[in-house]
Amino acid sequence: MKVEFFPAGRGSLTVFFCTLAFVLLCLAGCDRIKSYREAARARRSSKERAAHPSRTGATASPKLAIILDDVGSDPSAVDQLFALHYPLTLSVLPLHPHSTAIAEEAHRRGYQVMLHLPMESISNETSEPRQLRLGMNSLQVSNDLGGMLSSVPYAVGVNNHQGSLATSNPALMAELMPLLRQRHLFFIDSRTTAATVAFDAAEHDGVPSAYRNVPFLDDVREASAIRRQLELAIHGAKEKGEAIAIGHPHNETLQVLREMLPQVQAQGVQLVHASALVH
Repeated sequence: MKVEFFPAGRGSLTVFFCTLAFVLLCLAGCDRIKSYREAARARRSSKERAAHPSRTGATASPKLAIILDDVGSDPSAVDQLFALHYPLTLSVLPLHPHSTAIAEEAHRRGYQVMLHLPMESISNETSEPRQLRLGMNSLQVSNDLGGMLSSVPYAVGVNNHQGSLATSNPALMAELMPLLRQRHLFFIDSRTTAATVAFDAAEHDGVPSAYRNVPFLDDVREASAIRRQLELAIHGAKEKGEAIAIGHPHNETLQVLREMLPQVQAQGVQLVHASALVH
């Protein structure tokens, strides 16, 4: 018996192949849409990893970076600071009499050096020789940034000194971040205000960045309080995989660091420079 697959003749064959082509195009379109969605998910995942530091692998050791701000404002604290033989990050205030010498010596001793960039605050706290202010244009920001960096040699990154007003201003942050990218500097948002947009601006402009994600170590300048804050930082590193803590070279802070930094490593938390935690 003869079986006719296309009993209606050539017209049915044409319809069949047209239908087949349409189905194949639909499948190809579905694959393309799927690839777009996967790429979008990858971008979102990358953004979330940058905004919320976490362990890079199940067996990775939790990491803690400790940044000491305001270095250079009190030269008498430097000897105590340099007695701490750990991978600390020192954020140096610019344009002080000893800024350059301290930055050079810190680099020589193996510490990481950052520029502690003065920025305008809401309460207009203690003024530095220069600071980034609202209303500055790109040239003004560039000139001030260049002058401050020249007094802090070996700076590989920047974090804000004060800056509760400046870091919450999108226009000023949009002027700053491209300049940091051009100079191959990373940015750490000290988060001196909940209204900050600095980290988002850095991420938008492709600047390697991170933010303080545990409480300040020494808002209360008492050893017992600082111990509790450092314990919170250690816990934060274990919980999140990565933590960035910020303190200052106060006598009380340096005393607690001398006591507790050996315990940090004994608890399986790896002390790292701030640059290790930027994304």
